[in-house]
Amino acid sequence: MRVWAVANQKGGVGKTTTSIALAGLLADAGKRVVVVDLDPHGSMTSYFGHDPDTLEHSCFDLFLHQGGVPDGLSRELLLQTSHERISLLPSSTALATLERQSPGQNGLGLVIAKSLAQLWQQFDHAIIDSPPLLGVLMVNALAASQQLVIPVQTEFLAVKGLERMVSTLAMVNRSRKQALPYTIVPTLFDRRTQASLNTLKVLRNNYPENLWQAYIPVDTRLRDASRAGVTPSQYDANSRGVIAYRALLKHLLSQQLAAQVA
Repeated sequence: MRVWAVANQKGGVGKTTTSIALAGLLADAGKRVVVVDLDPHGSMTSYFGHDPDTLEHSCFDLFLHQGGVPDGLSRELLLQTSHERISLLPSSTALATLERQSPGQNGLGLVIAKSLAQLWQQFDHAIIDSPPLLGVLMVNALAASQQLVIPVQTEFLAVKGLERMVSTLAMVNRSRKQALPYTIVPTLFDRRTQASLNTLKVLRNNYPENLWQAYIPVDTRLRDASRAGVTPSQYDANSRGVIAYRALLKHLLSQQLAAQVA
């Protein structure tokens, strides 16, 4: 199984859309995918028709065992989605209380890595939708993943969020045996606005090695897919947004292949 995390220390940049779009395209290609919602807001969970406010069991259950994960628990928590090849490890609002409970508990940073280990033979890919705040949940996402995708809305404030995210990644990498490779993905690009054009230029100047050189455009079909509760490629396989995400997936898979060869 390959594990990708989608993260940025700023909300509203397209993390959930990116996670679900990539998962949908992988599933369309015949891959078995598990998506993990680690954001207490539960946007991914809601996207697939489940209510994070009323779910009795969620990812929160994984953190209740002193850093261990009882055998089989990950499988028990899986929920169905609109795509037959995508399963969901859902979020709940209880995750928001985790930071207050975590002091004094050892090993909480590896809970998701241990949980995904239980699903290793069941799925080809795992995609983790991370919260926009640095804490035990984001640390779990980064610790479990083999590749990081950082969506960045093409506007000035989002670039500031990217600077914080890259700084966080440098801190996390000090505790990893191998640095976590990352790809910056410009999102919500609107070529009609000077803000989008200027921000894309800044990203290309400041992050030439880690930036995906294309971008995800503003596309109302992505929002329509969310409203319908299906992946973007299920809703409209030929929309501008899906075509862009298809190119991004090809880029990420080629990077993954290059890393394996190296």
